[in-house]
Amino acid sequence: MQRYRGYIFDLDGTIYLGEQAIPGAPETVRQLCEAGSRVTFISNKPLEPRERYVEKLARLGIHTTTADVLTSGHVLGRWLAAESPGARVFVVGEPPLLAELAAFELQVTNGAERSEEADFVVAAFDRTFDYHKLNIAFQAIRRGARFVATNADRTCPVEGGEIPDAASVIGAIEGCTGQKVELVAGKPSPLIIEAGLARMGGLLPAQCLVVGDRLETDVVMAQRAGAASALVLTGVTNREALDASPVQPDYVLDSVADLANHQLLKTAIPMARW
Repeated sequence: MQRYRGYIFDLDGTIYLGEQAIPGAPETVRQLCEAGSRVTFISNKPLEPRERYVEKLARLGIHTTTADVLTSGHVLGRWLAAESPGARVFVVGEPPLLAELAAFELQVTNGAERSEEADFVVAAFDRTFDYHKLNIAFQAIRRGARFVATNADRTCPVEGGEIPDAASVIGAIEGCTGQKVELVAGKPSPLIIEAGLARMGGLLPAQCLVVGDRLETDVVMAQRAGAASALVLTGVTNREALDASPVQPDYVLDSVADLANHQLLKTAIPMARW
């Protein structure tokens, strides 16, 4: 494995599992930073403000800044503010996402009067999604609202298994409106990796390694952008799923700790997997 100037890390399943750091993850990040590499963290979850991620990482022994953490909600908010400043936005999502989007001076609602007059409908992970919200989204899109989403993950990992994620909300809205989602801000969209590259001083994709646990988001995002990818086996993807998938990463790691072992010792790895 070659050395890279920038590293883009997924969080849950890669850096930590729930409230526990992946063994060796804090040391790996620290050593990469001490070696002069740029590090950015990205998450498709629009459920927490970036400050919470910074606090959690600090508790786990990884010290970073809000600017070095990108979420799908933050990236979408920045895109909406640039695309249509002050736009009216109906959000199928939870309170942290509404607050994130409102910080960009957007007119945000999730079901108040005249929500159907929104300029944009945003689909996201929402454990309170119901027919009322679906109908507002339907009426708004019928009136001409543009349809966008934070992320398109099918499932969200939780203790003991998985639960439906934003893809189910997107599918319901697409099903009744007949309109496909126009833009998805999170992985594997180029928007979020472009934001990460910009944060790392404008590094080129080829100078960066994306490290994550999902083939369909982390690895596909890297491949579309032209960056290298490393799949870790500490999250949702096991070797059986990897072997059965047409999506193949550049490297396969048992855990993120393997990255430090090979990157920092400058060990030449003749094969993509170890």
